[in-house]
Amino acid sequence: MEDAVVQKIRKKITRSKFGEIFFVSSFPQYDVEYVTKLLAIFEREGIISRIAKGVYVKARKTRFGILYPSAFELATEIAKRDKAVIIPTGATAANRLGFSTQVPMNTSFLTTGSGRKLTLGNRTITLKHGAPRNFAFRGKLMQELVQALRSIGENNITQEDEWQIAKLLAETPEKDTIEHDLLLAPVWMRQIIKRNSEAARTIKPV
Repeated sequence: MEDAVVQKIRKKITRSKFGEIFFVSSFPQYDVEYVTKLLAIFEREGIISRIAKGVYVKARKTRFGILYPSAFELATEIAKRDKAVIIPTGATAANRLGFSTQVPMNTSFLTTGSGRKLTLGNRTITLKHGAPRNFAFRGKLMQELVQALRSIGENNITQEDEWQIAKLLAETPEKDTIEHDLLLAPVWMRQIIKRNSEAARTIKPV
């Protein structure tokens, strides 16, 4: 028969929602080594899946394999736990803002918290500690847009990309932060965003 501690931790995990993340530190009232061993046992039982050292997620098992939450959901949960801010970068940012329909297998984020790498089956999520200047934006759109455009590259911006920028600017509720945030963008991006902000005024938000 299981002891009371095992039952309490098992119950908390089994009653948790799909996608919930558990750290060894999620159970501060119990001995760290003991919790570490218990979580490893629960992983072997298939209750949770290990995604990094000391980090587990309650994933859903299907006949097609393990179904994990999205990379953004997981990164957001970890940021919440670390009391950190995250920004999608590279192809992750480009996909989130509609410049690409391809969901990257390896997703990346800048974080104000600790850097770490998570493994979800054959996918990875990389959280990299970013410089403070990356987090100086007042709005979320501009900080992600800068990362997406950096990923595309100055000489690879297409007419479709320009239309997407105009669309994003037309639909954002953060219009009062754009002017401030523009000053934080590299000069070449500033020029592209400025000319598309003119086009954005002719687009009616959906």
